[in-house]
Amino acid sequence: MSDGRVTAKAFHDAEGLEDWRVLYWGAHAFFRTGSFAKGADFVAAIAEIGNALGHFPDVDLRAEGVTVRSFTREDGALSHLDVDLARRISQAAKEHGLAADPTQVQAVGIAVAQGAGEDVPPFFSAVFGYTDLGFEDAVDVHRRNPHLWFHELEPPRSGRGRFHIDVSVPADQAQARVNAALAAGGRIADDSHSPRWWTLASPENHGVDIAAWPDFEDHHEA
Repeated sequence: MSDGRVTAKAFHDAEGLEDWRVLYWGAHAFFRTGSFAKGADFVAAIAEIGNALGHFPDVDLRAEGVTVRSFTREDGALSHLDVDLARRISQAAKEHGLAADPTQVQAVGIAVAQGAGEDVPPFFSAVFGYTDLGFEDAVDVHRRNPHLWFHELEPPRSGRGRFHIDVSVPADQAQARVNAALAAGGRIADDSHSPRWWTLASPENHGVDIAAWPDFEDHHEA
């Protein structure tokens, strides 16, 4: 922990956080509800917890369940507030008879490669209506849609911008996700960084990274 910041490891080591996984942009959990009404009751309980702490998560309510994401800084970094919030939400879930399902959490990003010396973030931020965070990322101000990550092409090739998709999944779910992709006709393009991440290619060579590394370690410098 530094200046109140909590690392992914410290978050997972804290008691009562078994329901949660650290992915891109914070700590995530999914609780199965079985009905929209039951989920709405749970969301009301989450709102009370947020009001008590003065710290509010992002919540997505669907008939199947409730997805919750907690974070402190706009770059997704965690603090002791997220530990406390997540623990109380998990306790509320138990009181409502709800179980967490880590297989249902993920965060998707779009990686935009650019030539050396190029400056494409303003264009993509304008097209998506996103906020440029100023450290290689642009995000939906309401945190609903995939984030954009900008990086240079390797090797540099002017005028040949490229995209690939990043799928952040829990560390304990990553291998299963890779196996499913391979069974669906994909191939491994690079596994030299596994189990932190794998680069996969579709049958027509579309690039996708399955990223488990946020669940192992921090994803931004303090």
